Amino acid sequence: MSELSKLRWRCRRGMKELDELLTRYLDEHYSQASPEEQRLFESLLEMQDPDIYAYMIGRDRPRDEAMNSLVQRIVTVLRT
Repeated sequence: MSELSKLRWRCRRGMKELDELLTRYLDEHYSQASPEEQRLFESLLEMQDPDIYAYMIGRDRPRDEAMNSLVQRIVTVLRT
């Protein structure tokens, strides 16, 4: 199984909204992202669904500034 296939599987969450957001980022932006951003995305996938969802809708924000920047990039880019 390729690395992208593994990540695609990890993007499958318990919430359809998260499935769509994370998979779209993976498909449209992950391969062009810096190694640091790719690592952050992989770390994001380690988090619990309620936390990721709260970040994506702006109810909460990651304490780590680099992770917060990634979340903002995902939200901003995927709104277009």
